[in-house]
Amino acid sequence: MDKTQLEQNQQEKPISIMNKSLLTGFVGGMLWSIFGALSYYFNFTEVSPASFLIRSFWQTGWTSSFLGEVLGIIGVSLISIAGALVYYLALKKTNGLAPGILYGIAVWGIVFYLLNPIFAAVPALPDMTSDTIVTTICLFVLYGTFIGYSISYEYHDLNQPADGDASGK
Repeated sequence: MDKTQLEQNQQEKPISIMNKSLLTGFVGGMLWSIFGALSYYFNFTEVSPASFLIRSFWQTGWTSSFLGEVLGIIGVSLISIAGALVYYLALKKTNGLAPGILYGIAVWGIVFYLLNPIFAAVPALPDMTSDTIVTTICLFVLYGTFIGYSISYEYHDLNQPADGDASGK
């Protein structure tokens, strides 16, 4: 065999479930914070990713620009890695959509109720419009479902017995 055939026959090392979970967290944070920024742009909500991470701490003109939104999205994506790690450690063995949905609702409650005093640019829950509340709950539910289902699927897929295994049912 020549060198090119040997290279073609080599298999890639599989990525661990933990690393896939962290990547899922980053991608989920990126995806759903982009939808959050679009929701803010189209006035479905009063808050955007930049409202939490940028405007709450810096009150300058650039924070309301496209750059502020991009930095907010990147910040949410990085923080989302920790959220995916929490889901991985606590709920990876669960099945179905319900755990992810409940996880998303729990994260929404933590962000909008418990952590709200930290974010100066985010109105208090009673001061928010119903559109903002409904839109953000929906975004967080979709985020939780994405994280939860992706991590649980990877965990169960890797730990499922092979088709030819006698112990499989």
